[in-house]
Amino acid sequence: MNLTKDKILVIEDEKKIARIITMELEYEGYEVHAEHAGEQGLEKVLAGNWDLVLLDVMLPEISGLEILRRMRNASVNVPVILLTARDSIPDKVTGLDLGANDYMTKPFQIEELLARIRASLRISKMHMKHEQEKILQVDDLQVFVKSYSVKRANIDIELTPREFELLLYLMENKNIVLSREQILNHVWGYDFMADTNVVDVYIRYLRKKIDYEFEKQLIQTIRGIGYVIKDTTI
Repeated sequence: MNLTKDKILVIEDEKKIARIITMELEYEGYEVHAEHAGEQGLEKVLAGNWDLVLLDVMLPEISGLEILRRMRNASVNVPVILLTARDSIPDKVTGLDLGANDYMTKPFQIEELLARIRASLRISKMHMKHEQEKILQVDDLQVFVKSYSVKRANIDIELTPREFELLLYLMENKNIVLSREQILNHVWGYDFMADTNVVDVYIRYLRKKIDYEFEKQLIQTIRGIGYVIKDTTI
């Protein structure tokens, strides 16, 4: 069970609307803060660690579009849902061009707003997870760099640390032929005193785990030179 509440900042000058939105969001389990003017809203969004911002376009002092522009210029990439007037098509277009993730037209049904908030948060979390976990892929083979794991055709592949480093080096240089000397120096280190045959041995180990049980053979031997992992999807 996740006990961490998503934090939502509401920047809306109509206090009655802001209060209704706040109450509904708090009832749904979100942590909510509301601001009613552009200056304070901008300060809050730049200072806080928000999961989503509901941003009215028409605000006193600084418009919602200007707040959005300054947010994105400051590399604040939190999802933003604009709250716009019914006839403000140019504002919607400008807002999306400035980096808004979605918009709601007033008056709106709270159920639709809640659904759009859930969708924006879900997409944002998927993007964050992808950024946090670097994934290298060749055909149906995936290497998850930070979690030190490997899958082929969605099947978990258990590798030793040395096998993983060898596969990672091949994946980072996919479609590039690597000599045994290059592989030895990178994976085992320049100070490692051994014959390059150790590379052949570990390539054999690796093939048994990621190639032999599958239809496509990804690791290829280039006679007289070395090895390459080929991406057949490009």
